[in-house]
Amino acid sequence: MKKLISLMLVLFMVCACDDNKLDIEAEFDKNGWNEQETPQEPEHPADPQQPVDPEQPVDPEPPVEPEPVKGKRCFIWIEGNANFRDYGDSRENIARDMEKIADCGFTDVVVDVRPAGAGGDVLFQTDKCSQVQYMGAYIDGVYTRVERSSSWDYLQAFIEEGHKAGLNVYAGFNTFCGGHVSGLGKNGVIFRDSNLAQHATVMNTAEGLKSIVDVWADEKFFNPVHPDVQNYVIGLLKDLAAYDDLDGIILDRARFHGFMSDFSDYTRGEFEKYIGKSVTNWPADVLPAGHEHFLPEPMTPHVKEWIEFRCKVIHDFMTDAREAVKAVNPEIDFGAYVGGWYEQYYDKGVNWASPDYMASFYFPSWATKKYESYGIADLLDVQIIGAYASYNGVYGSSEWTMQGFCRLAKQKTKGAPGLLIGGPDVGNWNWDGKATVQAELTAVTNSVAACANECDGYFLFDLCHLKLEPRKWDAVKKGISQLK
Repeated sequence: MKKLISLMLVLFMVCACDDNKLDIEAEFDKNGWNEQETPQEPEHPADPQQPVDPEQPVDPEPPVEPEPVKGKRCFIWIEGNANFRDYGDSRENIARDMEKIADCGFTDVVVDVRPAGAGGDVLFQTDKCSQVQYMGAYIDGVYTRVERSSSWDYLQAFIEEGHKAGLNVYAGFNTFCGGHVSGLGKNGVIFRDSNLAQHATVMNTAEGLKSIVDVWADEKFFNPVHPDVQNYVIGLLKDLAAYDDLDGIILDRARFHGFMSDFSDYTRGEFEKYIGKSVTNWPADVLPAGHEHFLPEPMTPHVKEWIEFRCKVIHDFMTDAREAVKAVNPEIDFGAYVGGWYEQYYDKGVNWASPDYMASFYFPSWATKKYESYGIADLLDVQIIGAYASYNGVYGSSEWTMQGFCRLAKQKTKGAPGLLIGGPDVGNWNWDGKATVQAELTAVTNSVAACANECDGYFLFDLCHLKLEPRKWDAVKKGISQLK
């Protein structure tokens, strides 16, 4: 992916939507997202660094249209912020849409119950964290505080109404999120609990080491390395697993905030234990100040060990989290969402491949043999791959095509025992600004077989995009019908 370094990196977001309208606004200045003027609300689970190629051709039709593989499962994500206005106080709307989702042919829903846009507050029963009181949504073009006044169990309503409609119901869980900042203010446990606040991740910014609370990022992550953070998150997962009829849990953002984190004193100590020596110049011997993406040039003395260490942290956490969840409910599925761009995903601290995948052979510039052993695919009952290509990138064999993302993921997971599900974001894919409605509808239909044929099923993000453009319901239904 070296050739992409010179291309624009697109950070995209999904904005809250009502039945008729979704407004997407973003402003990026030299210091990052302007939180006061345009809050980033909400963001999809993945925040990929998507390349924009102005010369990218319109997606060609394959020479022979692939024959759909029958009987594949189809998942749809229900993001917290983007759908909160519809569901926060209306069980009737939940029932209505579960029926519509099932009629469309989907088999599984993932409902976001620890939304990043709510600062990691929850929409399930637990005594370890506050319930979501409000989230932001664009209403008639104005970013608005949408409050919840109901006290009924949000997750339980989805479980019951989803099962009535014949759907499997999974809980989406934003793992290391602890706070959120927008034009509406600050929320999340990181701003309420001083003990947890001290474990906010420390960023290696161009201006020096700073707590994420004090920098521009709207999502305030915890430090995944610290055991107090891991224990807190696992405690929440145990309470989630206690829902008797919940079919599974999908961890989202079970990763580091990005390549600039975590550079706390605690993490430094753990890293130095791991490599068996002191780091002379911290953090410069690991990464230059402010370095966000790709390998540094020239390479620093410890960057490959750093990449390896961070993946071990996430691997070990996932091992412990799986064990804790299964101890509460052995039958529940334990899964995760990851971005399909494996060649860049090391900067998140996650190796989502199988431990049998020879990453060090294919990517010797950043992967070591130890890195391979920290693959998490074998720990997951369900792994969802974000195949986030442009609307005109449905077919292909490489990353940044939907088909290619899924095909390569199947190769990298090496037949891991869990389900491998992949698919697109059908709302934030008009990278060249030239998509017509018909082009998008065709892409939605074609994406189903293109993704599902390459792995074990299909995934669509997000429900709100179908509401925004109702013709996408029929487009995805057409694609799914060919799998039945």
